Amino acid sequence: MNLRPLVPIALVAASSIGAASPPAAIHLNQLGFLPDTAKRAIVAAASTTPLRWTARDARGGVAATGHTLLIGDDAASGDHVHLVDLARLTEPGTYRLSVAGQTSRPFVVRADLYAPLAAAALHYFYHTRAGIAIEPRFAGDPRWARPAGHAKEVAPCFSGADERGMRWAGCDYRLDVTGGWYDAGDHGKYVVNGGIALWTLQDLYEREARTGRFPFADGRGNLPESGNGVDDLLDEARWEMRFLLAMQIPDGARATVPVGALVGGGAPAFRTIDAGGMAHQKVADRRWTALPTRPADDREDRLLYPPTTAATLNLAATAAQCARIWRTIDPGFSATCLTAARRAYAAARRQPQVFATNSFTGSGGYGDDDVSDEFYWAAAELYATTREPAFAAALRDSPWHAAPVRAPDWGHVAALGTITLATAAGVPASAATPARAGLIAAADGFLAEKARSGYRIPYATLDYSWGSNAVILNRAMILGVAQRLTGATRYRDGMVDAMDYVLGRNPLDQSYVSGFGARPLTNPHHRFWAHQLDATLPGPPPGVVSGGPNSTAMVDPIAAKMKGSCAPQRCWTDDIRAYALNEVAINWNAPLLWVASALDEPRARVPRRR
Repeated sequence: MNLRPLVPIALVAASSIGAASPPAAIHLNQLGFLPDTAKRAIVAAASTTPLRWTARDARGGVAATGHTLLIGDDAASGDHVHLVDLARLTEPGTYRLSVAGQTSRPFVVRADLYAPLAAAALHYFYHTRAGIAIEPRFAGDPRWARPAGHAKEVAPCFSGADERGMRWAGCDYRLDVTGGWYDAGDHGKYVVNGGIALWTLQDLYEREARTGRFPFADGRGNLPESGNGVDDLLDEARWEMRFLLAMQIPDGARATVPVGALVGGGAPAFRTIDAGGMAHQKVADRRWTALPTRPADDREDRLLYPPTTAATLNLAATAAQCARIWRTIDPGFSATCLTAARRAYAAARRQPQVFATNSFTGSGGYGDDDVSDEFYWAAAELYATTREPAFAAALRDSPWHAAPVRAPDWGHVAALGTITLATAAGVPASAATPARAGLIAAADGFLAEKARSGYRIPYATLDYSWGSNAVILNRAMILGVAQRLTGATRYRDGMVDAMDYVLGRNPLDQSYVSGFGARPLTNPHHRFWAHQLDATLPGPPPGVVSGGPNSTAMVDPIAAKMKGSCAPQRCWTDDIRAYALNEVAINWNAPLLWVASALDEPRARVPRRR
């Protein structure tokens, strides 16, 4: 969770094998560059005048020369920086860059640069599955195999006093919620947060289906389901979708929960409500488990935590999206999803102010007391799937209908609905056209921020939040949508800039992705990938992204020691104990997968108007 104290080895980037190299003064994407997109390096150097640079090929011949663009002092990194534009290196090959007496590591220009990363980023979700053994033949290496965690999870509702002394009545049923994805470094499974991660995978499938390009076609993902005739990306998404469906409360069930706005961090009075069709917020441990703990060794009580309106709308949105995708692939599953989506949406309309209280230990709260964006998202998905006038009216009445688009995160999901309206097949122009305009305007805003950023990323701020890498990757996703809508190269180049930062073009010279780059992530905050604490346990498999620098919530003991002494982009360390800086999560890996897969596509043409 984010708020608390496929892949054969041959696919892993060759530079990730062995010990990490020392940091360098020339910062660039440690995977390399695509031939037909932007190629930029950042040099941290004190010079106040442009510097001459030279790029040489593998034989030592001069491939390109020029002078740096002086950017100057950059508050986000604390560096004085210069930009090197390597756009002239379009011929595939291996190169080195020399500037100011420094020479970079070798880097490649290659067309298939992002295919291995996309495959590994998808396979992360297999590794984080609950309720199933992670087998050596699918894990990519025996080190990552493990017995099933929570193999038969039939959970009761939390009852009794929470950590604030509020008493909960519980419920008179149990739900079989076996399966799904562990959320992050702990063993909690959340409907809020599972929703945005699942949506991102399902949206990626819809994007690829529109082009007839299926890089994760059946058998390519090395999953237990491979060979069933279904795209492996959809097989992985269905694993989580089934869990979300299982979290829906039976019709006729009652729940005693706080209803109304949260005031001063407390909860309003409890009321007994008709909870049928709502979704439980999460299933999780009663108390935090220690680092490290294998999932199969978790002995804490597993409990269903109270339903919330936000969780219910996450279910409604993703299940409506599911119904659209599976309509011709598996009509029975599609019908199940649509029925669940309708029930959930109706339940949320009936109970619009049941909010998470963030008052349980042992799991993250994902508290959110403004669910207007969730209502908009769910209505957009249901409208795109059914075209029913009631959902069109809900969209028109939403405050998000004409609001500026912001990059999505688990608590701000309106952009997900806007992307669906802009891109889903058959959405009328009356809804699609303004959605497209809003997304393009947002993308233009991100590019404007890039011009103000020292490291030239689409994120100009001094406030690096929890999971900042995912903020940048979700912005890259919107840039990718704008590129597909317009065909404009600048949006694809903006995606590249975001990925360059995550893969090494940053002041720490750090690839924040395990198994990729000269200095990859090695010690995420995770209870099983915990080699730093227990030599019998593995490090992370390839394709896992760290949350990244966090200068705003430095709450763990490692981060607390850095507080006040690091520039925002430097507030990070590769340490398993640094949960505020170095946790991993499904909603962070999902945009990594989306962006890597989008960059692996041939440059898209402007689509025909529908």
